[in-house]
Amino acid sequence: MTDVRVAGVGLTRFGSHADRAGRDLFATAAERAFADAGVPRGDVEELNYGNYMGALAEHQGHQAPLMAEAAGVRCPATRYESACASAGVAVREAVRTVAAGDADVALAGGMERMTNLPTDEVTEGLAMAADDLFEVRSGVTFPGAYALMATAYFDAYGGERRDLAHIASKNHANALPNEYAQYRREVSVDEAMDAPPVAEPLHLYDACPITDGASALVIVSAEYAAEHDVDAPVAVTGTGQGTDRMALADREHLARTPAADDAAEAAYATTGVGPDDVDVAEVHDCFTIAEVLATESLGLFEAGEGIGAAREGVTTADGDLPVNLSGGLKAKGHPVGATGGSQIAELTRLLRGDHPNSEHVPDAEVGVAHNAGGTVASAVVHVLEVAE
Repeated sequence: MTDVRVAGVGLTRFGSHADRAGRDLFATAAERAFADAGVPRGDVEELNYGNYMGALAEHQGHQAPLMAEAAGVRCPATRYESACASAGVAVREAVRTVAAGDADVALAGGMERMTNLPTDEVTEGLAMAADDLFEVRSGVTFPGAYALMATAYFDAYGGERRDLAHIASKNHANALPNEYAQYRREVSVDEAMDAPPVAEPLHLYDACPITDGASALVIVSAEYAAEHDVDAPVAVTGTGQGTDRMALADREHLARTPAADDAAEAAYATTGVGPDDVDVAEVHDCFTIAEVLATESLGLFEAGEGIGAAREGVTTADGDLPVNLSGGLKAKGHPVGATGGSQIAELTRLLRGDHPNSEHVPDAEVGVAHNAGGTVASAVVHVLEVAE
């Protein structure tokens, strides 16, 4: 197997881009990734692109060749859809392709444009990632579904709303210096507690926003990097994917995420590291309870222990195990099809030392990214390490 490196990363600012088409957003992210990598577009052998609801938001299907054109590459291009894990799956396939020796250079990432739709249409579009027959037609939306998961967690392990408020406050604080973040403002724990309810026990600041944005990564083999004098100090050493039953009613336990358990186990299995070696993590906190579930599936905390991690200062920027130094989906934003690529871009910058929050992890050598689809019916985990 070939060693896989992240040669370059590119992001747009996350937020509202009412005056820009999705292809323009991805073109910007790709341009920045190529500039960061110093790799010519003509060397790209494959494009792996994530998008979830482009057919609804922009009436645009068949996006892969369109995005290849926007990025200025001429190669086989494929769109991947796995709800909120779309870009994570796209990156995973790029990593597997390069690791197998089938390509030396791949472009991976994703894009989502959502703010051009009314909130009710975005909600309806996102709900399509749940089980239509047994959930959506009964009125289930994702705030309600994650509220059920939060309630199940509290019943099984304890915890309270204030624990979740600490997660929201932490991630907003982390987003302050991040130039790509949608919400660069402080939110105190008390402010989060006083926010209006969305679906009890989840309140306004427990939920991520509606977001536009794009991410792009230039993935190369170590051999290509050496031959072309490409500075690529971060390696993707592990990748894993998992799947669970779609409907919550069909699952054995609402307070656990087996798809992420399986993805994490597979990702760690191909590396020489484990949960105890992780220095920094970017996880899928579409709702604050999702961060708790993610950190436990990654093995960073035992079941029932993740709920107090932010409140106790363990996962804060100055804690022993910082989580979501980017601001997470919660404050950086969640352009669904781009998020998985964004997480890896943020981790790469953190491990390289050129992220605005790198000062909090100056000696970090191992990072882990967790990207989930729906109520974690699908999950992708990547392990990143500073290459020797």
